[in-house]
Amino acid sequence: MKRVTLEEVARVAGVSRATASRVVNGASSVDESLRHAVQKAISSTGYLPNIAARSLVTRRAAAIGLLLPDEHRMNGDPHLASVVSGVTRVVRPLGIHLVLMMTGPGTRAQAMSDLRCGRLDGVILVHTDPADPVPGQLIAAGLPVVLAGRPLKPMPITYVDVNQTEGAALAGRRLKALQCRRIATITGPQDTPAGQDRLAGFLAEVPDAVVVHGDFTRQSGITAMEKLIRCCPDVDGVFVASDLMANGAIPVLHRSGRKVPDDVAVVGFDDSSAALTSEPELTTVRQPITDMAAEMARQLLRQITEPRSPATAVVFEPSLVVRDSG
Repeated sequence: MKRVTLEEVARVAGVSRATASRVVNGASSVDESLRHAVQKAISSTGYLPNIAARSLVTRRAAAIGLLLPDEHRMNGDPHLASVVSGVTRVVRPLGIHLVLMMTGPGTRAQAMSDLRCGRLDGVILVHTDPADPVPGQLIAAGLPVVLAGRPLKPMPITYVDVNQTEGAALAGRRLKALQCRRIATITGPQDTPAGQDRLAGFLAEVPDAVVVHGDFTRQSGITAMEKLIRCCPDVDGVFVASDLMANGAIPVLHRSGRKVPDDVAVVGFDDSSAALTSEPELTTVRQPITDMAAEMARQLLRQITEPRSPATAVVFEPSLVVRDSG
């Protein structure tokens, strides 16, 4: 079969060859509508970039890393498939390889080595530990990196996040609109920005809420809800700071003889697959994970093609998804 050329892609997209070339090479200085037209043309024509030739010109590896949590955390995280899907949506049409790397002994050191030696052009960090030195090391080395979520301490790093405080406030307003009188929250870990911001946003809306701590895992939702109904048996509205924790917490309410939402309304956070497997299905605060992951990829490509570009914070707005739990 005849190889599809970049000129044909440009013709189908209705743009100049130069514009099509900038999109294929990951340049960020392209209007979003034109970028979408070129990516659609790439898909429809079956165009495959000549990665070897492009690498000779750009001196880049045409590969980026996605550094994921360890296998234990991956098995319980309903977001990760959406993260991979979002990143892939951006890089695949450009012929850029996505290398998945799980946190483990030596993995972060390997990522640093791959970046320094040119085997990777950049890396997206997902679920970094607050004490993880790698983000700071990458910044100090001037290597392209994007963080999933706001860093715990201010640093000159590009990150993509959702407005966590506003999302938690949406949950608080929902419980108040349902006329709940005894409101509580099960928090995320307080050594993480997401955990801190969700608690702060909720307490700004419901200052007298009862607070019980969790750690974003399903088991912590079970344990925290058991504690909550012991210390606050008249609770009638709960904001659980992740869908996965809510997935564990709701069966505890059922076993105690409480009906959801008739006796206790429950609102989660994330709008992950865990929201749909809850019984009843979970009212929750949605963060658009796939779109956020796609933006992480775009921001990383911007750093790769424009090394002097400043660090950027991109914050998405949350929305409330009303289902059956509250």
